[in-house]
Amino acid sequence: MEHTDLMDELEELNLAYLMLAQRLLRVDRVSAIFRLKIDEEMADLLVSLSSRQVSRLARTNQLLCHFGHEGAERLRQVVDNPRDQGMGGFHASLLMASRSAAALTNSKGR
Repeated sequence: MEHTDLMDELEELNLAYLMLAQRLLRVDRVSAIFRLKIDEEMADLLVSLSSRQVSRLARTNQLLCHFGHEGAERLRQVVDNPRDQGMGGFHASLLMASRSAAALTNSKGR
């Protein structure tokens, strides 16, 4: 029973992520690509998915969204910033953005 509940929650999370990704891409494509840490090809694919395809993809037994960090250290820097003086959101954005900028640069060089 618990396994079924977890799979239902996974499907719900996937569906919410896919719908949010499509909405972000339609509203501000450049910002969405940056925030979702995806490339142009993935953005094109996500926007082109029909409702039926989104629903089918959401039912996969794998989590479609993921942390945008390779290791725990970057995430630890975001949550354990001892210098947080009202600029935590800004600092977190800088730390999290640095990886996506590097990833985009690497993917364009292929």
